[in-house]
Amino acid sequence: MQVTLVYVKVKPGHVEEFVEATRKNHEGSIKEPGNICFEICQSVEDPCSFVFYEAFKTPEDVAAHKTTAHYLAWRKVADPIMAETRRGVAYNRLYPK
Repeated sequence: MQVTLVYVKVKPGHVEEFVEATRKNHEGSIKEPGNICFEICQSVEDPCSFVFYEAFKTPEDVAAHKTTAHYLAWRKVADPIMAETRRGVAYNRLYPK
């Protein structure tokens, strides 16, 4: 299993737009055959800061996710309203198995 934590900072004034685009991406992502978990968290202290917790069965499933229509639609909306380049950090999940 591969887990990716994605850190996103959105420009002030664009949070609602980002949240709506992200909801649609989430709804499509959880239907992908290789997806195990796709959680979106918003900072309590900074509403413009988000962390995605994405878990897929294989690295190939991660790559396939990045070609889906819902992901590409999300990027079209999200990329221009990010305050900085998003950062994804990949992990191998050890526990629970």
